[in-house]
Amino acid sequence: MAYVTTQDGTELFYRDLGTGRPVILIHGWPLNGDSWDQQSNFLAEHGLRVIGYDRRGFGRSGQTSAGYDYDTLAADLHTLIEKLDLADATLVGFSMGGGEVVRYLSRYGTKRVTKAVLVSAVTPYLLKGDDNPDGVDSKVFEEIEEQLRKDRFAFLKDFAAKFYGRSVVHHTVSEPVLEWFQHMASSGSLRSTLATAHSWSSTDFREEMKRIDIPVLVIHGTSDNTVPIDASGRRSAKLLPKAILSEYDGEPHGLTVTAADRLNAELLQFIGGTSEPISSPVLA
Repeated sequence: MAYVTTQDGTELFYRDLGTGRPVILIHGWPLNGDSWDQQSNFLAEHGLRVIGYDRRGFGRSGQTSAGYDYDTLAADLHTLIEKLDLADATLVGFSMGGGEVVRYLSRYGTKRVTKAVLVSAVTPYLLKGDDNPDGVDSKVFEEIEEQLRKDRFAFLKDFAAKFYGRSVVHHTVSEPVLEWFQHMASSGSLRSTLATAHSWSSTDFREEMKRIDIPVLVIHGTSDNTVPIDASGRRSAKLLPKAILSEYDGEPHGLTVTAADRLNAELLQFIGGTSEPISSPVLA
C-alpha cells in the first residue's frame, strides 16, 4: 500500500490508478476513498490518472488526535500533490471533500490545478445565522453529535439510508451498498468523525470562493436531504466566477452510487479523457 507523510507526521493512504492527466478524488464524511470506486475505475479506464486518498482519521490513514480543521486538511492535500509532483490536475470533492477543494485553491493557488468539481458539496456555508438565514439550524448538527456519542453505529445505519435516499418504497441502492457504507464509515475513529462533522458544518467558505478563477463544475441532486441544494450547490454556483451548475433531478446526496453512470460521463467530459475505454483496463 502507498502512503505519503504530512507535515505533522500523519500517514495518508492513497491509491494511484492509470496514466494521463491527474484527477484527485476527495471523499465525503464519514467515508473513505473506497467510496469513489465506480468513478476511479471508470476514469482510469478512460485515459486518466486517478489518485484517491483516505482523509486523516479515516480508512487506512493515520488517526490523529487533532488536525481535522480545513486548514490542516487542505495542507494534507497539498502534501499529496507536491510529493506526487502533480500538474494540470483536476480536484474533485464530494460532500465534505468540497471544502478541501475550496480551501486548497484559496491557500495554495492554481499552479498545479486547472479545474475543479464539487459533488454534493457542503460549500459555501451550512450553519444558519443572522448573515446566513437559509442555512441549517445548529440544532441539527447538535443532534448528530449527540447520536454519534450515544451509538455511532446505530446513527450510521440510519444515516446511510438517508444518504442514498433509500426508503421502503424507493430502493435506490441495495442492502449490500448500505452495509458497504457502514463498513467504510466504521473505519474512522469516533474522535475524527466528531471533529470533521464540526468542521464541515461550521466552516464558512463564502469569501474565498469568490476568488477561485478556474472552471468549477458544481453537481448536486435536487432531492439531497443531507446537504440541501438551495443551501449549497445553487449558492456555490452563484459565488464561483467560472461555475457550471449541473442539477441531478430527484437524486439524493450519495449520487456517486445512485447516478454513477451519469456522473462518470459528466466528469469525463469536463476533465477530458478518451471517449472509449483504453485497450487494457486498469483494475482497482
